[in-house]
Amino acid sequence: MLVAERYDKIVGLVNERGSIRVTELSELCGVTEETIRRDLDRLEQAGRLRRSHGGAVSVRDGQPETPYFEREVAHADEKRRIAEEAVKLIEPKQRILLDASSTAWYMAANMPDIPLTVLTNSIKVAVELSSKERIEVISTGGILAARSLSYVGPLAERSLDAYHVDKAFLSCKGVHLERGASESNELQARIKQRMTGMADQVILLADSSKFGVQAFTHVADLNQIHVIITDDGLSREHADGLRDRGIALMTV
Repeated sequence: MLVAERYDKIVGLVNERGSIRVTELSELCGVTEETIRRDLDRLEQAGRLRRSHGGAVSVRDGQPETPYFEREVAHADEKRRIAEEAVKLIEPKQRILLDASSTAWYMAANMPDIPLTVLTNSIKVAVELSSKERIEVISTGGILAARSLSYVGPLAERSLDAYHVDKAFLSCKGVHLERGASESNELQARIKQRMTGMADQVILLADSSKFGVQAFTHVADLNQIHVIITDDGLSREHADGLRDRGIALMTV
């Protein structure tokens, strides 16, 4: 197989499946994983796909939503520390909202079994909390987004209008000092826009790799965010910029 033919085959497989791992591409194309990684780097530079942890995702039809299994392992240590710090902000009998991010799932796994009402659009968060008898879980319903195991769409958005919460814990794909928080997927961005408007306090959970990034769809201006929890890899420039905007910054 010529190099150009292999490139076309890789792009075709990525577009067909939405995402694919390096190991599988290596088997299907009959070349080493090192060769596939070099191919993916060149194809990303050409704008034909996007590299991800352990593979590649499609850029066809706009910006794809990253599959849950990829988000769960990317920057996992930082996300766990962020989640543990976020749980400390929860008080008994509060009404809180958790989005469908992997960091919110880590929060659910670390959450003590105390009297709480938790609203979520995440299947994994709801299942994780189902074993905790003192926590009441409310799921939005809606269209199932299989890649993120979450509910999105008009029904999910409308269901949020019926509620008000004390604290909303959200994540995103990018945090930009001028352009605010953003998401790679429009449906996820729309539901997170609703979430920011229904809470007394909005707490953004974002590891340091997301700062300086502007993703496809706007979620919220920074003046809509009250607290940001991130890891100690955040640059001084971004830390100073956030504090200058009156945002409480917590690093772990």
